[in-house]
Amino acid sequence: MSHLHTRTGPGPATTAPPSRGLRFTLILAAGTFAVGTDAFVVAGLLPDMAAALRVSTAAAGQSVTVFAISYAILAPVLSTLTARLPRRTLLVAALLVLAAGNLVSAGAGTLPVLIVGRVVAAAGAAAYTPNAGAVGTSLVPPALRGRALAVVIGGLTVATALGVPLGGLTGRWLGWRAALTAVALLALAVAVAVRLAMPALPGGPAVPLRTRLTTLRRPAVLAVLPLTVIGMTACYTVYAFAVPTLGALGVSAYQVNLMLLLYGVGAIAGNLASGYATDRWGAVPVLVVGYAALAVALGVLGALSTAGSAPTPLVGLLVCAWGAASWCQTPAQQHRLIAAAPQQAPLVVSLNSSAIYLGIGLGTTAGAAALTAGVPAMYALGTVGALVALLVLQLGRRIIRRAEAVAP
Repeated sequence: MSHLHTRTGPGPATTAPPSRGLRFTLILAAGTFAVGTDAFVVAGLLPDMAAALRVSTAAAGQSVTVFAISYAILAPVLSTLTARLPRRTLLVAALLVLAAGNLVSAGAGTLPVLIVGRVVAAAGAAAYTPNAGAVGTSLVPPALRGRALAVVIGGLTVATALGVPLGGLTGRWLGWRAALTAVALLALAVAVAVRLAMPALPGGPAVPLRTRLTTLRRPAVLAVLPLTVIGMTACYTVYAFAVPTLGALGVSAYQVNLMLLLYGVGAIAGNLASGYATDRWGAVPVLVVGYAALAVALGVLGALSTAGSAPTPLVGLLVCAWGAASWCQTPAQQHRLIAAAPQQAPLVVSLNSSAIYLGIGLGTTAGAAALTAGVPAMYALGTVGALVALLVLQLGRRIIRRAEAVAP
């Protein structure tokens, strides 16, 4: 779930040893780890945040929605506005903004202040992630760019498996404010590391936002992007409210972090398997299996939630499958978008990233609305979303075929 951009300017890749360039990408990966942890850790902290701010859990969930939608909107805008800035300066500034947003959130005494903090944090995340990927690829020779990008983006996937559970444990032991403060301190530490260790890189040419978005006029791109939104909406209808939805299955508050760890492990496995399977069998079969598995996992969890308890190993297995199904769609969708607009690959992948966060925001909103109807209704809504994704996938395939048939 990242923005991919072309090389931002002449860098040290041609003169610095390859091993040194890859070491630099580890610093950048620490930043994406902070971003990923910040984006997803709130799901395990919502009940405590709601109690502290004297609002409902659904209302506290607005903080997740606001972060995700702000990221989706700000990413292309900030990418345009900051195009000419030196990359190291931009990365440091983005991390400082991310840290400031988390410190504001950690000190919030009311929901509006928390919302402001989440918007600020989203701005920092939206400015950092795309440029971290671009800088990472510019620091190594062309033959190592794929590996460098995998390292940088690996910070996000590791965050789903480790950052979120660790943040949840910090919140459980020291409180949710401490968890957000820890993310802020991590962002500050990475900012210092970037400033001291990273080489200077120039900015890139300014590309108007209107020019960046002309790709959306392509029918094939328009047929693919909505599917990302729908798929992520289905996933996060339940995930954003992990504590109550897993609690309805008999999972204790302490076990929720274990379940989130299993979700993260599944997410990493699903992401890796999807990349291999997409290359071997194509994107559409991977998406069909993924959305079907998501519908089954959420459907079974919903059925079990009506009983009020379920065997913990079974819940863990289903949560792991849920994580795998959620994140297997990203490589496949990126593959389809690049095929639809191969000359604008970095841009369409960045648009897919915005679509991911838009789906997270919409899913959180939908989950908050369904929460009043009960946990089974939330699982049912997620299941329906996965089935709708299957339908939209088939409709999108027809649109793409028609566009290819009329193309010159």
